[in-house]
Amino acid sequence: MSPSANRDALAIVLAAGEGTRMKSSKPKVLHEIAGRSMLAHVLASVAGADIRSAAVVLGPGRDDVRREVAAHSGEAACFVQEERLGTAHAVLVADEAIVRGFDDILVLFADTPLVASGTLLALRAALAEGAAVAVLGFETQDPFGYGRLLVDGAGALAGIREEKDASESERAITLCNAGLMAIDGRKALELLRRIDDRNAKREFYLTDIVRLARAEGLSVRVVLGDEREVMGVNDRAQLARAEALLQERLRAAAMAEGATLIAPETVFLSADTRIGRDVLIEPHVFIGPGVEIGDGAVIHAFSHLEGATIGPGASVGPFARLRPGASLDADVKVGNFVEIKATTLGKGAKVSHLTYLGDAVVGANANIGAGTITCNYDGFLKHRTTIGEGAFIGSNSALVAPVTVGDRAYVGSGSVITRDVAPGSLALARGVQVEKPGWATAFREAPRAKK
Repeated sequence: MSPSANRDALAIVLAAGEGTRMKSSKPKVLHEIAGRSMLAHVLASVAGADIRSAAVVLGPGRDDVRREVAAHSGEAACFVQEERLGTAHAVLVADEAIVRGFDDILVLFADTPLVASGTLLALRAALAEGAAVAVLGFETQDPFGYGRLLVDGAGALAGIREEKDASESERAITLCNAGLMAIDGRKALELLRRIDDRNAKREFYLTDIVRLARAEGLSVRVVLGDEREVMGVNDRAQLARAEALLQERLRAAAMAEGATLIAPETVFLSADTRIGRDVLIEPHVFIGPGVEIGDGAVIHAFSHLEGATIGPGASVGPFARLRPGASLDADVKVGNFVEIKATTLGKGAKVSHLTYLGDAVVGANANIGAGTITCNYDGFLKHRTTIGEGAFIGSNSALVAPVTVGDRAYVGSGSVITRDVAPGSLALARGVQVEKPGWATAFREAPRAKK
């Protein structure tokens, strides 16, 4: 059992930064990596560390951030930091949550999206073992710009020195401050309220809590994390770096669980992607949010999937697009240049090429010919098409919804179907072919005669 298993914890997530370096109208913490906002990644790690209570500190007027919190952590409380007076001030904005009484208080940053639940559990374990404050640190070969962690002879944290204040010898230290911190809930408010703003910037620095705790003879420890895991995101370049690191993590996890990625570096996954065993994913596949791929399925090259469920043994692509609501049963084939939206395909159904199916239900073992489209939109409303089990839809057909093609019915190639087709019937809806012998020869010879 984890040392923190019987301890209550509160995570305070600081999300009030403007993120001006992002050059965006959208707040920094709502920018996404792997199909999920940075804030949502942090909240997911909080939940994974068995932290049942969360408080998010956001800026004034940020209803968009508030909605994101509600979407990903319904019980989290939001607190508004009207003035930005430093990290300790931001934490104390959530003092109403702190006073409820917790064993562990964790301070996290919404722009540090790669921190893992295991790292948060390690911070909590340090408190359970007697530390009053636990600071997350990391080793780096290039410490420039980071605050240095000063450790005493006993291995305890003696202080945090910012780069601009560090001596030459302190700047050579490679143990750096990641910013994340855990505080004993019984001491948190007392220590936080004693932090002052007697510094050049007139701000309340959370790092001062180390000095205050040491002055009281309290234990202060360093918990080591991975440098890549604790990177912060302040601009678009760092956002891209975080995306790359997370993609590496997601790909490795998929392959460890039994999927084959032929060229992993070309496959992009989402944080919630679920991939079964013996799945084969060819190069240059993009998988957006809400995708589940069953055992033994094959995703061929250059396919784009989002909000789709793919059954065991199904085959998708190459150059296929599955949009939200696409649901493929076992052994379904969706071929090249096929687009599926809000459509269910029954077991063994085949849509081999050059087809659009939207707002439809296709029965088991049905065969949809090349160039078929469901005409699901009348300019105002969407309508449903139903294709029965074992039905055959000939190439270049248009099914004008709402319409039903019965079980084992046939639709002749080139038909425009506007009325229901009974089971077992053949439906033809096309002009009668007319042939005029000699017409083409006469047509070509007429201009020559004029010349």
